[in-house]
Amino acid sequence: MVWTGRVLSGLFVLFMLAASIAPKFLLADMVAEQSLTPLGWPAKYLLLIGLIELACVILYVIPRTSLLGAVLMTGLLGGAIATNLRVENPLFSHTLFGVWLGLFMWGGLWLRDASLRAVFPVRRG
Repeated sequence: MVWTGRVLSGLFVLFMLAASIAPKFLLADMVAEQSLTPLGWPAKYLLLIGLIELACVILYVIPRTSLLGAVLMTGLLGGAIATNLRVENPLFSHTLFGVWLGLFMWGGLWLRDASLRAVFPVRRG
């Protein structure tokens, strides 16, 4: 169970680094034009959003701060969900993508952290 959680968490981290954080730093003009502007965000926030994402991912990777990282990332994903909802993007592919990503992130943490499983146990009735 712990190794499955580590794999899920690793895949989440790799996805965030490769698909979200790195493009914000390496392809800033293109990302701002194709991602932020259509959502109503000024391009000047691109670097800040990338830094916040990076900080959340770093906190998530460190075992002692992984819960804090997950909570902060959940807030970030909630903002992404609200933004996509506001501009009426497609529900399952865009708006709820933050939900799917959050479930993946929390699932990985739950599987690899016994103390989190103790707080949120799976009960069979």
